[in-house]
Amino acid sequence: MVLKTFGWSFAITALGLVAAVLYGGWEAFGIVAILCVLEISLSFDNAVVNAGILKKMNAFWQKIFLTVGVLIAVFGMRLVFPVVIVAISAKIGPIEAVDLALNDAERYEQLVTDAHPSIAAFGGMFLLMIFLDFIFEDRDIKWLGWLERPLAKLGKIDMLSVCIALVVLAISAMTFATQAHQHGGTHIDAASTVLLSGVFGLITYLVVGGLSGFFENKLEEEEEREHEAEEEAKRSGKKVGVVQLAGKAAFFMFLYLEVLDASFSFDGVIGAFAITNDIVLMALGLGVGAMYVRSLTVYLVRQGTLDDYVYLEHGAHYAIGALALILMVSIRYQIPEVVTGLIGVALIAWSFWSSVRRNKALAAAEGGSGPAGNKTEVSSGV
Repeated sequence: MVLKTFGWSFAITALGLVAAVLYGGWEAFGIVAILCVLEISLSFDNAVVNAGILKKMNAFWQKIFLTVGVLIAVFGMRLVFPVVIVAISAKIGPIEAVDLALNDAERYEQLVTDAHPSIAAFGGMFLLMIFLDFIFEDRDIKWLGWLERPLAKLGKIDMLSVCIALVVLAISAMTFATQAHQHGGTHIDAASTVLLSGVFGLITYLVVGGLSGFFENKLEEEEEREHEAEEEAKRSGKKVGVVQLAGKAAFFMFLYLEVLDASFSFDGVIGAFAITNDIVLMALGLGVGAMYVRSLTVYLVRQGTLDDYVYLEHGAHYAIGALALILMVSIRYQIPEVVTGLIGVALIAWSFWSSVRRNKALAAAEGGSGPAGNKTEVSSGV
């Protein structure tokens, strides 16, 4: 079962790592491996959400998501999007950006270094909003209860996450302006660049969230209409309308999944800039990671295994929050790549270990009946 589901992912991993060694030696191998783990760890929650929606779709639309969706996810978001970010930040054409990345690494690295404050501010704001909206939401399952309970109460204040994100952005802009002034730069321009990029990151998050909400509402409307049509068909004996509505509902499911997948792709792509500026290594690492996310989604649909490890979603979001803060700090200070990569892995591992402990405790309390479902509010107590 595992080999059947993850077979293609294993094969792509081997090819990707071999390509990394041939491209840049063992250092490139390590970077691609870290990027792969980063993408998988940041996309655990994405896989859970995808699985919940994908299981409602028929075999045809599941196949569309796992084929066309893979092309969009791997080649669109993980390969094209990083180039677009650099092109916009450095104010050059996409073709020129690719040419520089492949043929003039030093010039490309300098452009990325110069554009890093913009990239960090944009990505930091986007990731920070994902994290803040998660921790301010009151949920039944709590991992770090001592922290999440009071934050859930604060989350009842409207627009609190946006206000906090803007405060963080203002502080970061002033910090970068001070650094630019110390090095003889024009600190007004530097601060405005960081502020503007951060605001665009915030706007991007709000737009993507709005689109996701729009498709979700459309999906609910279509499901309601499908249910009504199904009831009418039972009374009249007609089935044509049901098939049409089912197809339309599935189409909205597919669109909703693609919007969600794109939004979750931002964190991996933006986070990758904290690891490396090389678009070849970035594409290899994130592409391999994206394949595992797709395989994990299929595995969840068929087995539902990840649902038992209820703190993994928390660990993924705390990793996103850590990555957001690292990006904002990196506007002024250089953070070692190893530190950036391992923080996310450590948080995911910690949340997995906490989930296992919770399952064992619940199983013991119920007389060894196995992991329990998410019936009541549960905290790890750490």
